[in-house]
Amino acid sequence: MALDSLKLSDVLKDVASGVLQLPDFQRDWKWDDERIRMLIATVTLDYPLGVVMALQTGGTSPFKARTLKGAEGAEGTAPDLLLLDGQQRLTSLYQALHRDRPVETVDARGKDWKRWYYIDIAKAVGTPAERDEAIISVPEDRVLKSDFARNVVLDLSTVENECAAGYFPLNLAFDTQRMNAWHKAFVKIDESNWDRWSQFEELVLNHMQSFQVPMIKLAASTTMDAVCAVFERVNQGGVPLNVFELLTATYAGNQEHLARHGDYYRLPAEWKRIKTELTSSHSVFGRPEAGLEAGLSSSDFLQAVALVRTWEQKQARLRTSVACKRRDLLELPLADFRRLAPRVADAFQWVGGFLEQQCIVRAPDLPYQTQLVPLAAVRAILGDEANSPGVDERITQWYWCGVLGEMYGGSTESRFTRDVEQLIGWIRGADGVMPDTVAEAAFLEDRLDTLTTRNSAAYKGIYALLVKQGAVDWHFADAPLTPERMVEHYVDLRLIFPKTWIAKNYSAYSARANSIVNKTPLSYRAGRSITGSPAVYLKSLVLESGMRPEWYDDVLATHLIESSTLHEADFERFYDNRAKQLLDLVMSAMGKRTVFRDTSDTAGW
Repeated sequence: MALDSLKLSDVLKDVASGVLQLPDFQRDWKWDDERIRMLIATVTLDYPLGVVMALQTGGTSPFKARTLKGAEGAEGTAPDLLLLDGQQRLTSLYQALHRDRPVETVDARGKDWKRWYYIDIAKAVGTPAERDEAIISVPEDRVLKSDFARNVVLDLSTVENECAAGYFPLNLAFDTQRMNAWHKAFVKIDESNWDRWSQFEELVLNHMQSFQVPMIKLAASTTMDAVCAVFERVNQGGVPLNVFELLTATYAGNQEHLARHGDYYRLPAEWKRIKTELTSSHSVFGRPEAGLEAGLSSSDFLQAVALVRTWEQKQARLRTSVACKRRDLLELPLADFRRLAPRVADAFQWVGGFLEQQCIVRAPDLPYQTQLVPLAAVRAILGDEANSPGVDERITQWYWCGVLGEMYGGSTESRFTRDVEQLIGWIRGADGVMPDTVAEAAFLEDRLDTLTTRNSAAYKGIYALLVKQGAVDWHFADAPLTPERMVEHYVDLRLIFPKTWIAKNYSAYSARANSIVNKTPLSYRAGRSITGSPAVYLKSLVLESGMRPEWYDDVLATHLIESSTLHEADFERFYDNRAKQLLDLVMSAMGKRTVFRDTSDTAGW
């Protein structure tokens, strides 16, 4: 790393020639007009601009590069430097002071507009405190108007008008020939302008032409992870650099791929294709209209690829651990990504089918999106071996232990790696040791009381298990719920005993009204009939369903409800009975007993 001080004029020439470019992961710039005017004032006063930072390429850019906005004429030039910090400042100065076109900026309301920048010579030779006021911008036609464009305030559309008004066009500041021609026109109008020009030259132009830009230059050997960290720390935009964006630029800059295929690799296009295929098959991965990063994200996919790659490397004794940290993603070569991405995409398709078997088909009903990453990686590693007898049972048990034990609620990267290795070992029976996610998972009986919203994975998990074990809707009662019927009939968890009824008749138990124990998967149509006492609304539901009353109790039983507790509107007995049945359901899914509360606590709520 080296710190150089470069003349601004030389830096702007490097921008124009393409010597200095941007890595493609840099987001587009657009500073507002006021900030540009203040920036120009800083340069004319020779005040510090702040350090900029660039990465030396060593002749070969590690990323696909692009020119700064306005310097598109240099596209195709191999850059020597990639700008990591200072894009807004240098782009603004390049457009305002170097090129012969208006600057693309925005007004105070964020509306796009194009402006030319001038400096009022009379104010510029005054006190430094007036310098901000000396810098002005005018529209693309160089005519400043007021009163809804009815009155001309300042017309700078010709050199003669500029000279007469005493406004110097700042895009000439580094063009010696054109600046001298403007100078001659200025003094020709009035010979007294000689003295004013001399002052202007001393107090403004000399400052601009000698202005220094301190630049930190990172060596070409700087690692990708370090570049990413440096970029995030020095940029003030507050938006973290996405690994996907960095890999997009890295893969697009891969010269081997370019030479072999005649075009750069487009990671976003490949991800769009993969995500579109996944969401068209399984809506649990997200809705296409919500965007590519809604639901299953590019980061999730890259982490799964990294898990498979590092697992292979460990098996080949090329590394000691399986990993999917950001560093591992940044070190993912394009060749390995292209080799593994189809396998991982197929694995996610399998994951979508697995979730459907668990009756999880909609993105809002998915307990943990993060848990899909190791699941897909394991499937990609096992391949057809995942179809062997007994494998599905172990994967299913692992999945439900993760959901109901709420094992994926905190930091997940270390659990990803343990689960991949341990689940594969458990499936293959190498050591017979169950994964930590299975061994450590526990479901406390008391947890049922506090499962009240979708914020909990276990809440969503019990919802899916109720459907999976054969729940029948209370209005469309001709068949058990299926993924298709859930979507068709707008099925959701709905209250069994209405909250208002509980508050009136069992006020001491109002805190339990929103518990998962008092909810069950029902259609929107059935939910409309659930008002007042269950003893009353059940009669209406029986009539609406067209079912014989003596058979309807069997429908209630598919929801793990003792029908007499509803007919008698006995909330306390209902709650205790259903809680026990839900605990049995949880125990069956996890393949292990739950942890019960002390018997001394069961007398009170």
